[in-house]
Amino acid sequence: MELAEVLKRRRSIRLYTGEPIATSVIDDLIDAATSAPSPLNSQPWHFHVALGTARKAVGEAVAQSTRFLEEYASILPAGQLEKAAEFYADLGNAPVVIGVSVPDSEDDVERTNRLVAAGAAIENLMLRATDLGFGACCITAPRWVIDEVKAALCVADDRVLAGLVLVGVPAEEPIPTERRRDAVTYLE
Repeated sequence: MELAEVLKRRRSIRLYTGEPIATSVIDDLIDAATSAPSPLNSQPWHFHVALGTARKAVGEAVAQSTRFLEEYASILPAGQLEKAAEFYADLGNAPVVIGVSVPDSEDDVERTNRLVAAGAAIENLMLRATDLGFGACCITAPRWVIDEVKAALCVADDRVLAGLVLVGVPAEEPIPTERRRDAVTYLE
């Protein structure tokens, strides 16, 4: 697939068939992720791949966050609270959950740089998943239960969990949403 097509086809998939993903495919995704740019080529990321029992533990930790979703009921579109709760309950049946962590830092610039690098790695991973015909979704929302999620992924206390990437065979094909056209200002 051409890059322009991959960019346009990538969608956040929130429903998967549950079909297992070969380790060689996961390795390919991680390889794509590690090709991302980082400040001074620091490559601060670490990937915590949860499969099987570990995947179940991560899912159980994230599922605890559903009790906090009602705090956001007033800002979610109609019907989205139930959909969000259902998604968090089983992570859309994704067979692979990849946590991406970076070293924490007291320095705001250094912490920001590391998180931006993690974001670039996550996007590379998601684009490669799309290119290979898989679906992916990055979530950062289960902050209410972050300690439980980090424990399930064996993320050290001195690291920040930048996000979770769900990967699997899509069981849905989301309709493309209109993209904002006011996201750029040209200056001369």
